[in-house]
Amino acid sequence: MTTVTPEDFFDAEERNDADLFTSAREELPSNNRNLETRKEIRTSDPLARPAEDSPPMEDIDLGGSSPLEPLEKNDPLPPVVEEAKVKPSPSPRGMKTQPVPSSISGGDGNPFTEPEQTENVREQQDPAENKETMDEEARDQFLEISVLDPEKVGDGMSSYMSYRVRTRTNIPYFKCRNQETEVWRRFSDFLGLHDKLQEKYLHSGRIIPRAPEKNVLGTTKVKMSSGATSGGGNSETASVGSDGGSTVASPTDEFLEKRRASLERYLNRTAAHPVLRQDPDFRDFLMQEGELPRATQTSALSGAGVLRLFSRMGETMNKMTVKIEENDPWFEEKTQQIESMEIQLRKLHTSVDALSQLRKDLALNTASFARATAILSNCEEHTSLARALSQFSELEEKLEQIYAAQSTADAVVLAETLKDYVGLLGSVKAALHERIKAYQLWQHAQQTLVRKREAKAKYELAQRSDKIPQAKEEVTEWEAKVERSQEAFEAISRTIKREMEGFDKTRVTDFRDTIVKYLEILMEHQQEIIRHWEAFLPEAQAIVQ
Repeated sequence: MTTVTPEDFFDAEERNDADLFTSAREELPSNNRNLETRKEIRTSDPLARPAEDSPPMEDIDLGGSSPLEPLEKNDPLPPVVEEAKVKPSPSPRGMKTQPVPSSISGGDGNPFTEPEQTENVREQQDPAENKETMDEEARDQFLEISVLDPEKVGDGMSSYMSYRVRTRTNIPYFKCRNQETEVWRRFSDFLGLHDKLQEKYLHSGRIIPRAPEKNVLGTTKVKMSSGATSGGGNSETASVGSDGGSTVASPTDEFLEKRRASLERYLNRTAAHPVLRQDPDFRDFLMQEGELPRATQTSALSGAGVLRLFSRMGETMNKMTVKIEENDPWFEEKTQQIESMEIQLRKLHTSVDALSQLRKDLALNTASFARATAILSNCEEHTSLARALSQFSELEEKLEQIYAAQSTADAVVLAETLKDYVGLLGSVKAALHERIKAYQLWQHAQQTLVRKREAKAKYELAQRSDKIPQAKEEVTEWEAKVERSQEAFEAISRTIKREMEGFDKTRVTDFRDTIVKYLEILMEHQQEIIRHWEAFLPEAQAIVQ
């Protein structure tokens, strides 16, 4: 046994490895001195491992070349290679070396796996860089949709309203020439698009934006009216003019403007969804020239409409009776939050709608008061009083325009947003109900599997050899169904969580923007009222004097 002293250790650290490899190569031709060479190497280097611990060096493939011949058992090269791998000694002069990471050298210490491992490391780093590049490209992309110019096509009860849909985008998927295209779509086309998207994606837990509901009374008034058209523009600018007045002149025009704005919001909400915007039906709706295939199932009085009504009634009863044993507190909390939010939004929408109607009545009564004051000023013989009454009549006419504009802002800016989100909460509840249906399928599969296993056990106890093979096949089949249904339930749960995260972010942003815009309009109208009263103040003071 050789005793290693600290002096030997430092001598070994300061030794040049080139001398070690040179002495080993010189001893290779002499097979008779292999044992002596090995002893010399082990004795001179206290860090060298025994030859028995060295990994085999047979059949090494150098980049696809022919395999090398097996080395002899007494060959001294393996200990030298092992020593070179383990020993952290300095390199020869004039050569710069870098440490090889363990992830590159591999678990077996094979240095020839470096190119492959390095490529794997590079591939693991590429997705992050690709994601950054994709994010930059996504920020440069845009998709803007406008619904303009409602136009009546036909006469009488067979007529319908058509809307011009303008799309501006640079996304290659839409294949938009010159980054802008325009198509004409009727109201039933919007409903047909919603039905297609709901049929495709609702069962997987996607939150599908609600399309505007049919309004039989409003549609009938439009059909019976003559020349019912409305200029298309931004919903807020079309409702509130620059002079403080409302540009909506009649109930028919007001109905068309509300529907146009709601259709525009529906398309933009659908386009904001990362999955729905890539749907072929959505792309065809925006890009395909000419008329789309008629969506006959959207009619409220059709057979499909009646069946859809009964189906909704059945689903409502199912939602009321079916309860799920919720193991995830997140879904329990979200379900309660959605229920409470829907109730509060409905109450708020009712209040805002009533406020809008009261302001409209105030505008009508103010206009009537202004006319009566103007008539009174013509009958007054006192000059200063007559002039003051005339000025006061003009003031009331201006206030009437402001009240009408504020009433329109209440309905278009605030009430319509609340109405949209009441519908969106209905879409959220529909997605949650699809999760309950997936849970029911999973539980049904588990119960059926239990019955099949019990039947198989009975056949085995009764030694019914003719029934046992079929029972085993049924058990295997239902085990697979249980596994698939469980995976489907877990998948829809994950999807709903992601959808709810995006829904909450969008909801907060929309409500913040809506409230800020509504307050700005309200403050602007109040400032106009103050300016009008300040302008009338000298006339009022003249009466007192």
